Amino acid sequence: MSWTLRRRSLLAGSAFAVGTARHALAQGGAWPSQPIRLVVPFAPGGTTDLVARLLAAGLQDRLGVSMVVENRAGAGATVGSEMVARAAPDGYTLVMSNIASHAISPAVYRGRIRYDAVTDFAHIALVVSNPTVWVANPRAGIRTLADAVAKARSPSGLDVATSGAGSSNHLMVVRMSQLVGKELNHIPFRGAGPAMQAVIAGQVPMMSDSLPSSVNHIRQGSVIAVAMASEQRHPAFPDVPTFREQGFDLASDSWFGLSAPAGTPAPVVERLNRETRAFLSSPDIRARFAELGGTPGDLTADGYGEFVRREVALWAPLVQASGATAD
Repeated sequence: MSWTLRRRSLLAGSAFAVGTARHALAQGGAWPSQPIRLVVPFAPGGTTDLVARLLAAGLQDRLGVSMVVENRAGAGATVGSEMVARAAPDGYTLVMSNIASHAISPAVYRGRIRYDAVTDFAHIALVVSNPTVWVANPRAGIRTLADAVAKARSPSGLDVATSGAGSSNHLMVVRMSQLVGKELNHIPFRGAGPAMQAVIAGQVPMMSDSLPSSVNHIRQGSVIAVAMASEQRHPAFPDVPTFREQGFDLASDSWFGLSAPAGTPAPVVERLNRETRAFLSSPDIRARFAELGGTPGDLTADGYGEFVRREVALWAPLVQASGATAD
């Protein structure tokens, strides 16, 4: 079947599904009345997965139905995201939208993905944002960015792992290469969990990561925090200098949110936004995210939709200028 015919078929199916969902709501049908699937477009063990599981547990309690987390990794978080974009817009399939899947990867994988990050989704809520951190294996001999640059300029170069092509962490590797004047060897994995395990095992000396998925490994001493890509030193790690303090003008935040297929009924989107924001306002949850180095979001559904739109407009030209592509 051609893509044009397949898209027409999917659109027809989506129209039927959303019509059915709206009719049920109009007739007083209860939503939710069955388990909700939350797709994580990365492998288990990374920040997106961690945030998704915390959120799923909270929403499960608040909505009174099971939340099933499903990992669908691949192609810079676009595989799972595309699956959700094409799912029935009935409120029972959601995705952890993020800076990779909805702001950077559409530019990195231009011409190779089949969803629009803005128009093919009903964006529900911003969940959390956090800075990037660069960590190293304790035996790699990298304690500062100066050490990393020295290795990058050596004959063997420097390998830097990330959660995948198209992530903000990938763009950090590209930008650092530009500032150093020597290309760092980008080693993409299918998620932060596998990438971190490779660094801990000594297979890759260094990693560009979102802070929450590195927090426990840093505290346990499995990896060393070399630099934080935040405006100021992070309160959870006051001894870790920023990139700027070490002479490199770099700062980067990752963000993670909740989205559904476009056409999901407004009452469902509004309920999910309300319950998500209530969950995020809990002192216990705010404290938990603070421990992980993250800042909870508090946007309306319209506000999050506009946030995603701005991020797409911001990152597309930066990706193009960097020359970053999915190899």
